[in-house]
Amino acid sequence: MSLRKPPLPRILLDHVSCMRNAQQILRHVNVSVHDGGALVLSGSNGSGKTTFLRMLAGFSRPSAGQILWNGYDVTESGVFHQYKLQLNWLSLKDAIKEKFTVLFSGLILEGKQGNSMPAIELMGLGRLAKEKARMLSMGQRKRLQLARLLAIDRPIWLLDEPSAH
Repeated sequence: MSLRKPPLPRILLDHVSCMRNAQQILRHVNVSVHDGGALVLSGSNGSGKTTFLRMLAGFSRPSAGQILWNGYDVTESGVFHQYKLQLNWLSLKDAIKEKFTVLFSGLILEGKQGNSMPAIELMGLGRLAKEKARMLSMGQRKRLQLARLLAIDRPIWLLDEPSAH
């Protein structure tokens, strides 16, 4: 009988801490996420959830510890470039341009039409594809953001308050 080493976690946070304006936001966070895994953060306003996600997305660096992707430190420039190509990021502030149609808004990040319409339909927005994005309710805008992520089809999703509206 041969023993196999378990696979490396896709993402590993090793004793990650974060300071902002001399205030400790995160302290010694250890997390591992394997392929197909999920991590849900819950907490009160101001507890560091968005800070945690922004660090995972590479928008800010930890003050201590490491964030590893496939065993590589994501703060290294060559690694970060490859890592960010694996990320889908959904923030509280949407990047939807109101002057464009729903369908075109789905194409902006993707760069190709193939996956946009099926994703838009999956999110229940198919009948609105030719409407201007400014006509969407806040809930529909959130679904359009999710459709864009589906169309881009990247393996790592970072969702900041995906059900806020």
